[in-house]
Amino acid sequence: MPITFQSLLTNKSLLKAVVEQGYTEPTPIQQQSIPYILNNRDVMARAQTGTGKTAAFALPLLQRLSAQRQANQGIKVLVLAPTRELAQQVFKSFEYYGKYTEISMALAYGGVSIKPQIAALNAGAEVLIATPGRLLDHLVNGSLSLQYLETIVFDEADRMLDMGFKDEITRILQCIPEQRQTLLFSATFDDAILQLSHKLLEDPHRIEIDERNSAASDVEQIVYTVDEDRKRELLSYVIGSKNWQQVLIFTRTKQAADELAKEMCKDGIKAKSLHGDKSQGARDKVLADFKSGKIRALVATDVAARGIDIVDLGYVVNYELPYVAEDYVHRIGRTGRAGKNGLALSLVSPSEEWLLTAIEKVIDERLLQQWLPGYEPDLTKKEAPKRAVNKKKARSQALQKRNGATRRKR
Repeated sequence: MPITFQSLLTNKSLLKAVVEQGYTEPTPIQQQSIPYILNNRDVMARAQTGTGKTAAFALPLLQRLSAQRQANQGIKVLVLAPTRELAQQVFKSFEYYGKYTEISMALAYGGVSIKPQIAALNAGAEVLIATPGRLLDHLVNGSLSLQYLETIVFDEADRMLDMGFKDEITRILQCIPEQRQTLLFSATFDDAILQLSHKLLEDPHRIEIDERNSAASDVEQIVYTVDEDRKRELLSYVIGSKNWQQVLIFTRTKQAADELAKEMCKDGIKAKSLHGDKSQGARDKVLADFKSGKIRALVATDVAARGIDIVDLGYVVNYELPYVAEDYVHRIGRTGRAGKNGLALSLVSPSEEWLLTAIEKVIDERLLQQWLPGYEPDLTKKEAPKRAVNKKKARSQALQKRNGATRRKR
């Protein structure tokens, strides 16, 4: 007899929301997780993005909270996510599933004002989705108490460790009850995750849904296909998880360089921009800070980066592919100097594939496009409409701009 959501859940409000979401039958991770979570067991599950893991823990937790329906004492369910984008995504899922319940929810992440989050917490919330750093901000400020916490969920735990949140996790554990349910969801079960599980979980039910993804190949040139609106998130994750230092990142415009540097700082990656609108003194200061390691990432336009010569520069990132294909050669030539190993990473959205094709013709080499687990492009989503790009005109204007700027500089 096939397993259905009706056989797993009894709450009619949740089942109504599930039907509206278009779910027909539970995925393997949902089938195996929901019964154990409902029975208050600790669960350690390995499942990739896209397997329905958020619903696997959200639905049973919401059903338990709905069954209690006592006076709101405070946060009873805490979901920790490594990035603000994931936190927002999980929060939306909880909102969708719980739309016909009376369960109150709150969201807390860094990079934005803390005051609205404090107001939301003061208004009362039973479910909190948060990033570790901002959660600690609330705990330190006294705007949040976890004394009534019943369940804590570590979502994408491997990524959380990759991004260096081990100390934050230790501090958070000191602020929550020892008697609790702990759920750990991860894409991989490596030694670090296993060690963490021994600290977090008690007699967990272990679930492994799919084969472990192999690590990225150790190649000189890597191309990740990613949706345009997730490029910055992917970039910050790669830099943080791989502990890259001195990363030179290229954008096509000054505005994009400024915006990217600003957003990366919010992600905890110390970054500054370098372009022609900055004074010479400012550019010299930024370069000096980059060379000395005071800043981790330098976001630059092609013209501004022409004077950069760092022998030990290990990483170059094409955040936006250049309109002039030959500039790609100059960009990646900033790394791998003096016999040193270098790595060039290119982030390519579906609308930029024509630029990649032009680059492949120039270098006479096929660049294999890859998907980074957790950041696979959404093939069903259409990118925001943009003005059609006249390829010849874009290349011509880029050449004029580059050459004109070079002449003025000299």
